[in-house]
Amino acid sequence: MSGNDEPGPQVEESLFEAPPMGEQERMVEAILFASADPVGVKELEARMPHGCDAAEAVAHLRKRYEGRGVRVVRVGNEWAMRTAPDLGFLMQKETVETRKLSRAAIETLAIIAYHQPVTRAEIEEIRGVSVSRGTIDQLIEMEWIRFGRRKMTPGRPVTFVVTPGFLDHFGLESARDLPGLKELRAAGLLENRPPPGALDFGATDGEDDDDTEGQSELFED
Repeated sequence: MSGNDEPGPQVEESLFEAPPMGEQERMVEAILFASADPVGVKELEARMPHGCDAAEAVAHLRKRYEGRGVRVVRVGNEWAMRTAPDLGFLMQKETVETRKLSRAAIETLAIIAYHQPVTRAEIEEIRGVSVSRGTIDQLIEMEWIRFGRRKMTPGRPVTFVVTPGFLDHFGLESARDLPGLKELRAAGLLENRPPPGALDFGATDGEDDDDTEGQSELFED
């Protein structure tokens, strides 16, 4: 047999073909609809048949839901189905009345959101008062903040950053889209009064003033 008669390299064929894109789109829709929390592309593909392109399916699904009462929205690097913002008033009867965050918690959360990653010492420097452990612990329990990377400074202090849950609560794609004071008041996290000097950092010295009134560090009546 001559060299020209040698068979060429064989192409390995996949035993399974990926479903049509329309079917992949339906799968993504079903997963996002049934999930209370945002879902990432890798998790979507892990649930779907081999060979599926979850990212492309999400793009198709997002386009199909444009202008609808429910939208496919990005939350960080994940995806979720959420009510269209302009129809949020329809959900008011279904929401549970929540207690407002205390000023100490709001200020701490705002500093972390706008200055992340930030250490506890940096939070205290910006506020001008000490941050009690209760405030940090409660915000972590609410899953609105989490520990970030340790800072490469003496002592390597831990830093704090906001979570995808925080972004999801405010309908944000990333921390770059953080709400202003108007949005915070609309969400019930600020009273309808102009705060003295931005967030009134440095009002008193010592520990947070909420404890002096015997109230919870995180909530106020």
